[in-house]
Amino acid sequence: MAAGNSYTIVEYFGGEDGYACGYCKSEKGNFSHGMWAHAMTVQDYQDLVDRGWRRSGKYVYKPIMEETCCPQYTIRCHALSFQPSKTHKKNLKKMSKFLSKGEMPTECDGEPMDSVCEEGRPREAPKACSSDVQEPVDAVAPEKEAAPQPAQPDTPQQAPKPEAPIRGPPAMPKPGVGADPSRPPCRKAKDLRKERRQLKEQQRQQEGGASSAGSAPACAPPTQSRTLEDLIAESLPEDAKHRLEVRLVRSSPPSAQFKASFHASYQVYKLYQIAIHKDPPDKPSESQFRRFLCDSPLEEETAPDGPEAGYGSFHQQYWLDGRIVAVGVIDVLPTCVSSVYLYYHPDCAALSLGTYSALREIAFTRQLQGQSPKLCYYYLGFYIHSCPKMRYKGQYRPSDLLCPETYAWVPIEQCVPRLESAAYARFNQDIDAVDERFLKDLDRVLVLHRRAVMPYAAYARKRRGPSDEREVEQYARLVGQACAERMLLYRA
Repeated sequence: MAAGNSYTIVEYFGGEDGYACGYCKSEKGNFSHGMWAHAMTVQDYQDLVDRGWRRSGKYVYKPIMEETCCPQYTIRCHALSFQPSKTHKKNLKKMSKFLSKGEMPTECDGEPMDSVCEEGRPREAPKACSSDVQEPVDAVAPEKEAAPQPAQPDTPQQAPKPEAPIRGPPAMPKPGVGADPSRPPCRKAKDLRKERRQLKEQQRQQEGGASSAGSAPACAPPTQSRTLEDLIAESLPEDAKHRLEVRLVRSSPPSAQFKASFHASYQVYKLYQIAIHKDPPDKPSESQFRRFLCDSPLEEETAPDGPEAGYGSFHQQYWLDGRIVAVGVIDVLPTCVSSVYLYYHPDCAALSLGTYSALREIAFTRQLQGQSPKLCYYYLGFYIHSCPKMRYKGQYRPSDLLCPETYAWVPIEQCVPRLESAAYARFNQDIDAVDERFLKDLDRVLVLHRRAVMPYAAYARKRRGPSDEREVEQYARLVGQACAERMLLYRA
């Protein structure tokens, strides 16, 4: 990737103290390991996510699964195999009806959402100053080649629209025998659908008979269900009441489009936190918004076989009639699109934008897979079975949960029965299976000390004062041997 010899630089914080849980409301039952990421490559973050880590701003945390009150399991959806359920199709139809006719649903579905974005907040500030972590002295900073950039990286995402079906003039209904003889009787929708299917089958048989000159009609090809892209891009009448546009803007480093829309985006976030999460008006400040949803340790990276817009952190902005009504915060990584957070204008709550945005992000993942073949998963963050309102993420199937002991992916259908018995469970049923990237050699862990990069063995010989071997070993065990040999652990 274009990041060249860039390093991930982190400070590890451990995780001995409990803090408040946004799911079960326990005051000190939430336990997690954490580290502050001053910089991070997308490959390192991909590998960390695949070991149960997750970021909130520049803070990266991993729940202590056997201790925390609400165990949080990383969940991913196989985007290419995803088929929208009836509930998903209903959501898309609701949006289509609103856009075409201007009819806002009268009732909100009570859609679940993730806890506040500060769920993984650090309990202490990073100790390193910027000069300590900017340029390691023994790491030669390569001259970055001008990577080929797309002509317009921050462009609206437009799915191809299917051709509008040709419809003939409607047949005049026959007089009925109801209360009003001039109107046909009411009929059930399923009966009408059955009648239409029978009529189409008769037409196919007649056409087949005519073409085969008396021979048995050929079997008609099976009717293919409409894809997610077809449903999203369903044709709208030219006189639609509303226009919805989705724009992808890079948030870190901030693009010109991101800067231009920052204030409008922040205002939507503030309204969302106050109305949906019941935050006091002074809590969702602009600095908090920047810290948790705009700042990112991920570097902007490109690759010849990567997506056109590159890898890194983005905001997907939903513009309705020229104003922002929702924003999905996402990370584009080597093998996945990772959902970070969603916020929307409270006036649009009835549109179930949480579900709608997830479907759009799955479609976006499929679009990127056409540009980068190995990018084929959609990560939904954490699945929390012990919190019933958070089980909705399991509805995006096929999906897998990450085994907290072996870090193997297991189909969610095999995991749920175990979670019904206990909040914490090992999913890998092979009792001999272990973490394949377990810590093998502590001496090879890379550290950053006085702006110099060195293996832990060399650092330990230079260190004065109490040994920090236990802390470094815990860090390396949690990130795995491969990441520990690539990432730089800051040592004061």
